Amino acid sequence: MSTGGARRALWRRVPPWAVDAGLVALAVLDAWINLYDEGTTPLVWSCVALGSAALFLRRRFPLAVFLLTLPMALFMDVAFAPITALYTLAASTRNRPLLAGCVLLNAAASTLAWSLSDGFAGDRTWTLIQFVYTLATATAPVLFGQLVQARHDVALQLVEVEEAREHERALHAQTVLARERAQLAREMHDVVSHQVSLIAVQAGALQVAAKDPDARDAARTIRTLSVDTLDELRHMVTLLRASGGKETELTPQPTLADLQQLIANSGIDTTLTGELPPGISTTAQRTVYRTIQEALTNVRKHAPGAHAEVRLWHDAHQFGVTVTNTAPTRPSVALPSARHGLIGLGERAELLDGTLTAQPTPPGGYKVELRAPARPD
Repeated sequence: MSTGGARRALWRRVPPWAVDAGLVALAVLDAWINLYDEGTTPLVWSCVALGSAALFLRRRFPLAVFLLTLPMALFMDVAFAPITALYTLAASTRNRPLLAGCVLLNAAASTLAWSLSDGFAGDRTWTLIQFVYTLATATAPVLFGQLVQARHDVALQLVEVEEAREHERALHAQTVLARERAQLAREMHDVVSHQVSLIAVQAGALQVAAKDPDARDAARTIRTLSVDTLDELRHMVTLLRASGGKETELTPQPTLADLQQLIANSGIDTTLTGELPPGISTTAQRTVYRTIQEALTNVRKHAPGAHAEVRLWHDAHQFGVTVTNTAPTRPSVALPSARHGLIGLGERAELLDGTLTAQPTPPGGYKVELRAPARPD
């Protein structure tokens, strides 16, 4: 800490009552020096006592204390008590006309006391000089008090600005965290749930087809663990979505080049037809990929044995993908679901200014369709 900072810290440790007591003592000393060797009346000493003692209340009643110090300036050539009261008043009020009036009042009282004395009686020139001198003397503490008040206001404003910046940084961090959570929830559902649900379906098929009892028990265990894992993932995705935002820009990963592998690994009889326009954005490619992935996952979960058709299409104004499946040919395995997949696909479609529709078909199947406006990357 610098020397100036150490002195300010030491000054702040002094109790206010001790500071006021010192000011009262200095005011009395100033009056005693000016009244020394002069005949004083009890009225003058009463004014000295009243004006000096009033400094104890200068913080609570600055204007009243200043008025109580004026009789001292009227009867004797003192300056400390009125100047102290003026400084306190200037540091506590923003009323500039009031301060100007107090400065003139103090100068008038001091000049009147000087002109009523025996020296230079009737000399108006010296009276004017005395008035200007006392006016300048009274203006100095007012300016200093206003400077201290302005410094205090600036310090408060700096604190408010810093608090506003901290609040803004906290909001930005919360926004980033919410977006990351939303993206994580979407990725958990699109990637992890996709793989685990495939494990559950394959284990269920193995349980039905296996001849060996031990193999059936192992398949049943795998299916049970997969179902429990899907349920836990559903709860985790729900918690992440509760604090996540919608508009999250996704990092491009799978593209249209990965569609053949996705269909081959789906375990579903699927036909891929059509194509998308060249040059669509990587975000659009990923949205199409995730739409097909989610639709095929729902076919495995809710329509076992069904045939699926994936049709890519585009025209002059739009492009999209339509995934249609037939009715199931065998009972489905009960798997937990909270429809987070369709919600996530709808959010992805919104990012492309597009729409997503999902509805059953008359023959008993289901259709998922993504439509988005065609535009260059």
